[in-house]
Amino acid sequence: MEPIRLNKFISDSGLCSRREADKMIEHGRVMVNGKRPEVGARITVKDKVRVDGNLLAVDAVEPVYLLLNKPPGIETTTDTSQRDNIISFTNYPERIFPVGRLDKDSEGLIILTNNGDIVNKILRAGNKHEKEYVVTVDKPINQEFVERMSNGVSILGVNTKKCKVTQEGPNRFRIILTQGMNRQIRRMCEALGYEVQTLQRTRIMHLSLAKIPLGQWRSMTETEIAEMMRLVEHSTKTEEASGSKKKTTGTDASTKSQKPKARSNAASSRPPRTGGGPKSGGKSSPGSKRDKPKTSGSARGSRGASKGSPKGGSSKGKSTGGRRGR
Repeated sequence: MEPIRLNKFISDSGLCSRREADKMIEHGRVMVNGKRPEVGARITVKDKVRVDGNLLAVDAVEPVYLLLNKPPGIETTTDTSQRDNIISFTNYPERIFPVGRLDKDSEGLIILTNNGDIVNKILRAGNKHEKEYVVTVDKPINQEFVERMSNGVSILGVNTKKCKVTQEGPNRFRIILTQGMNRQIRRMCEALGYEVQTLQRTRIMHLSLAKIPLGQWRSMTETEIAEMMRLVEHSTKTEEASGSKKKTTGTDASTKSQKPKARSNAASSRPPRTGGGPKSGGKSSPGSKRDKPKTSGSARGSRGASKGSPKGGSSKGKSTGGRRGR
């Protein structure tokens, strides 16, 4: 377990809210390893926390960080009752959720994790973390289109932030955003009289889509995780950003020394864990017009299984193998 705020730990135990936990800490009702902690303190799985003398249990959960090449047709939702949802598609054996969104019709890189604290640190526009996309539209673009997209376009009643746009073909361009408005790229193009035909996210910060087949996922390597933690070290979460401006952002001192471990089969000395894609006999990913990607049979969870499929049987349903849409 990564270091977490003491008030969050107490709240997650079901004892009280975070605010009430802070009051308990202030009043000296909380002890960590026999010592009185300060408000804002962080704890790890090794720490013993007592409230009014009663020991609180901690569930040690190893952090999970996956990279999925989401195919078109998959919904970026954690609602497993919804058809073609990303959780059932990924078929990971532990609880995870996506960092941000990709439209159902879009494809490309998406992070899945069980670390809720990192989500807004990556997504908040104020943290300026880059996300890169390759887009094709329905008619030829020109320099005027590139300049207007780069300087911001009025959508949803506001102007989008300036961004980097480069033309790569008659109908194709690459765009790098730090913002994440709902269906932002599609709305920007529509505002200029264009319709998006294909949209692929190729990069999130330092994390690349390279060598991840469509519909497949892999665990992040230790090096990738360490670099991600370094990049978000001074990023703020929503609750931190909405607090007093006097508070120094990036008080996550733990990220300076913390080097979360990737799952054992994602260590740098071994190939990262991979997964995703349909089982033999299963249908291809919904909405995808591409050939089915090759699956890796060597790693645990390397093939998805449709919901409700019997063990060892062929998949009859959708393939199961991946906040703001683009």
